[in-house]
Amino acid sequence: MSTLHSSDYIVFFIYFIIVSAYGFWIYYKKKSAASDSKDYFLAEGSLTWWAIGASLIASNISAEQMIGMSGSGFKLGLAISAYEWMAAATLIIVAVFFMPVYLKNKIFTMPQFLNQRYNSTVAMIMAVFWLMLYIVVNLMSILYLGALAISGISGLDLTFCILALAIFAILITLGGMKVIGYTDVIQVFFLVLGGLVASYIALNIISGQQGIVKGFSVLTDGASEHFHLIFKKDDPNYGDLPGLSVLIGGMWIANLSYWGCNQYITQRALGASLPVARAGLLFAAFLKMLMPVIVVIPGIAVYYIIKNKIPDISADSLLTSSGVQDPNKAYPALLSLLPVGLKGLSFAALTAAIVASLAGKANSIATIFTLDIYKKAFKTDASETNLVNVGKVTVVVSMLLAVVLSLIVGDALMGEGKQGFQYIQEYTGFVSPGIFAMFILGFFWKKTTSNAALFATIGGFIASVLLKFLPGWIDLAPLHEYGWSVANSHGVFEIPFLDRMLVVFAICVIGMYFISIYENKKGVVTNGLEVDASMFKVSNSFLVGSLIIIAMLVALYTAFW
Repeated sequence: MSTLHSSDYIVFFIYFIIVSAYGFWIYYKKKSAASDSKDYFLAEGSLTWWAIGASLIASNISAEQMIGMSGSGFKLGLAISAYEWMAAATLIIVAVFFMPVYLKNKIFTMPQFLNQRYNSTVAMIMAVFWLMLYIVVNLMSILYLGALAISGISGLDLTFCILALAIFAILITLGGMKVIGYTDVIQVFFLVLGGLVASYIALNIISGQQGIVKGFSVLTDGASEHFHLIFKKDDPNYGDLPGLSVLIGGMWIANLSYWGCNQYITQRALGASLPVARAGLLFAAFLKMLMPVIVVIPGIAVYYIIKNKIPDISADSLLTSSGVQDPNKAYPALLSLLPVGLKGLSFAALTAAIVASLAGKANSIATIFTLDIYKKAFKTDASETNLVNVGKVTVVVSMLLAVVLSLIVGDALMGEGKQGFQYIQEYTGFVSPGIFAMFILGFFWKKTTSNAALFATIGGFIASVLLKFLPGWIDLAPLHEYGWSVANSHGVFEIPFLDRMLVVFAICVIGMYFISIYENKKGVVTNGLEVDASMFKVSNSFLVGSLIIIAMLVALYTAFW
């Protein structure tokens, strides 16, 4: 049943008309450059620092955060915030060390980096890997979880919501990165506003209308089990967030791979100058620090409301057919608390954020396929107009594939009772360790060879699969004493996926080192990048901003350890 009133639908449509009109204005204003592939895919030189930062967050904060992470907050508590807060620290590292390397060496896509640093074979294999990952895991999950949220709030059929999101995302994406980047600024503002208001109302309800400070105090006392950032090994949620791995282990692999070696993310900054790119990444880091207030606290608030049977949200709204609470319904349930009109605006902002994330992902898929597969393998002499047209066709095809996957396997992978956010993290983690090892050694160790990179690419994936299925062959219960295994829902002990990522990363780095040393002795010549220490010097304002973020992280982990 829909929780929206006619006034909400009016606000919803007005919002979308305004955003669409703004997007068309941006598109036609720069139409003279529409046939240029770099302008279409990267918006080269035209995004400001605030547009870059806002676009990063709008593309990152989509269904997987608003729905998936809020659901994980409902189930796991504040600990899931590690993905957001550690991402803030990661963005600083990417701005200081990664971005100068990309921009100095004129790198516009991730496969281009691999081709320039290693060879065309490594680049082509990884281009295919990325396309599969982006379509099968990311695009499909954003589409399914987004449609699930919209269906839950509006009462519309899930299939209709999937199709409607896909169509609107295609229209936005066909305008190119410039349209995506600037319309994202509007999405972020209203997304943050809606999230803050939802948190405010939930905390006020919890306090008995005595204010949000009182509400937060009541929440931390009444749901104290949901306010631990570091889980102990006997915690039932340890498998999702294995203790100190979120600070000194696999969480770094997940974040550095996502924010530093991911076309979908870095594409926002690759068309800018280094100072502008760094400022945009720092702005995104500050926004990241705010995200748990918008997506995690609401999930914990809904948990408290259901636990204490506060009547503003029906307990039935978070129950599955089997009687198990469904985390993915936490955020839609919370939005039902908003007043008429604001509910429509928040719903529109959430829908727009989902579309923005789909558009950004589709644009990255089109960029990789067009510039790194089509132009390299099929038509090396393709014109700029041809490349843009191929990119547009790729957008449509990839979105259609995501629609089909959502309809066929979406419910099985992320449906009733499952944590959508954790699904995304785990399956992305099958390739993240190898990718990060290949990038980090490629950046800073000139002796790294192409065969070593191939080992990380293919060997890392194989190692991830083997560790995933290892519990079927070996009893890993003895590792539990050391925090390296945990019993799953079937009572089988398995290695937490963040720890698996750390182990696979170590295997990749060690394997790459020995392969490179062996080939260096045989006289294999490597393609080192242009890197010097002066590239990593930052401005005083950037340094101050970074120190503020680090101080905030230390304070938060000290307060909620």
